[in-house]
Amino acid sequence: MYDIVGKKRWYFLFSALITIPGLVFILIGGLKPTIDFTGGTVWQVTFASNPTAAQVQARLVQLGHPEATVKSLGGTVLEIRTNPIDLLPQATSTPIALPSAAPSGSVPASATPSPTPSPKPSATATPAASPGASGSPAPVIAGTKLDDLRKALVASFGAATTRQVNTVGPIVGSDLIRSSAILIVIGEIFILLYLWFRFGFRFGTAAIVALLHDVVVVVGLFAILGYFFGLEFDALFVTALLTIIGFSVHDTIVVFDRIRENRIRHAGEPFGAIVNHSILQTLARSISTSLTVLITLTALLLLGPVSIRTFTLALLIGILSGTYSSIFNASQILVAWYEWDARRKAQGRPAGRAVRPLSR
Repeated sequence: MYDIVGKKRWYFLFSALITIPGLVFILIGGLKPTIDFTGGTVWQVTFASNPTAAQVQARLVQLGHPEATVKSLGGTVLEIRTNPIDLLPQATSTPIALPSAAPSGSVPASATPSPTPSPKPSATATPAASPGASGSPAPVIAGTKLDDLRKALVASFGAATTRQVNTVGPIVGSDLIRSSAILIVIGEIFILLYLWFRFGFRFGTAAIVALLHDVVVVVGLFAILGYFFGLEFDALFVTALLTIIGFSVHDTIVVFDRIRENRIRHAGEPFGAIVNHSILQTLARSISTSLTVLITLTALLLLGPVSIRTFTLALLIGILSGTYSSIFNASQILVAWYEWDARRKAQGRPAGRAVRPLSR
């Protein structure tokens, strides 16, 4: 019979090797949150002249956005990031057509566009009736900073085709960070209480340590990738962490249930031997279950949409780590705890009494 429990120190060493570097990069600021957490405006756009990211960024600096960053998303698509703009409600704004060539005197004075946006636009012309200054058929909403920025860039780089625009305020971002932290902490607490109630204090504590291991592995790896490759995480990352916690504790409960059953069936055997039996009996099931999920996630990561790639990558790493920690961490922590407790009790007993070891 293969002795898994006897090599627990190697498992602990491996866990340290994959968690400590991640913790270091977390502390030095390797995590790169998206605007979901920091606030800002992200604009994915294609220009007719196909400028480079450096050219667009230089123009944005000239337009008063030194904080802006521009990167290429492949092909001719550029992603522009700036501080939050256009946060005022757009529902009360009426679309206004840009001025076009018209006979003198045919445009009322009240409809003459002003160089500064009017808080209460009164014109009622539909945007479809008049194209933008760049010739782009997309409707233009007057009186918005993003529209002013778009027109300035169009004048420099030609017609713009917008793929996506997303703006999040800094207050919303900070609220999301706080809510995400509360969700993770509440999830951990309720899992801990349930495991304490069902298995006891030691089992529940060992399971929570394994869960924290999985969270640190995922967050730490994203910190490393963010530091070296600029990988960012979005709001779906929190959803992935909660899913990982649930999946990991599911595998751990399966092993713990078998340990509890075997303690009754094999009463009198050392605790380490009982745990080893239990791991071997559930090993095939745990690996098979995780493997089917990993295959699906790998296909989704390679072939799925870009918008959920961060979510899929986090799940892939977390489920792989959760399978490892359920088998090689949670149960080994239990054995180490029981062995330490046995040594502590042995030191307090009279010298003439023999103490039966808990593991071989």
